[in-house]
Order: sequence, then C-alpha cells, then structure tokens
Amino acid sequence: MELGKLLVILGLSLAVAGAGLMLLGRMNLPLGRLPGDFTLRGKNTTVYFPLATSLVVSVVLSILLYVVSRWRR
Repeated sequence: MELGKLLVILGLSLAVAGAGLMLLGRMNLPLGRLPGDFTLRGKNTTVYFPLATSLVVSVVLSILLYVVSRWRR
C-alpha cells in the first residue's frame, strides 16, 4: 500500500516537472544555453555539460527550499 502511494506521488511529481519544463521551453528562457554551459563535439559523439544552468537551478532551489522551511516553522 505504501509503495503504491509512493509510486503515484513520484509519477505525479515527474508529470508536473515535465509540464514545467515544457512551459519554460516556450518562454524562451536561456536555460541550457548560458555562457558557462559546455558542449564538446567529436566525430561521432556530442557531450553536453550544463555547468552554469546547474548552478542557477541549484541556487534557485536552495532559496526556495529555505523559504519553505522557514514558512513551515
């Protein structure tokens, strides 16, 4: 029973995250194309490392979680 609830919650969370990413893609935000994002292209391989985007997302989520934790007290 508990595993079923967990799977439903994870599925809904993934659906919400996917919808959010689709909306962000339509808003022409430069996430994924920031100056610190690296792309290495070889003959048959492409490696993408979104360093700047990862840092921006990390800072925003850290601030959001800090505010939520302060609000819950």
